Amino acid sequence: MYWVISEVSFPDLENGCFVHPASLVADHFREYGAVQIDGEEPAVVFASDGGGHLFALGDSGRVWKSTTASWFDQFDLAADSLQEFFEGISRQINSQL
Repeated sequence: MYWVISEVSFPDLENGCFVHPASLVADHFREYGAVQIDGEEPAVVFASDGGGHLFALGDSGRVWKSTTASWFDQFDLAADSLQEFFEGISRQINSQL
């Protein structure tokens, strides 16, 4: 992903969407480690929304969203792939035009 983009900031998209720069992802990984998602080791937080919910990318390629604004609570499936995650963002942007 970071070969194509460095970060994304859409504060006005629903609750907001922020893909964190690689340096911040690395800092958070050092501080918090991987998030715990059954069957997804490791799952690394790479984005968040304006409400503090986190998005993590698992080793399967699926994207997960935290149910609360916490690194340590449950994560639910948000997209089957990173491509699907970004396509969803694209649809949200197009619906606001």
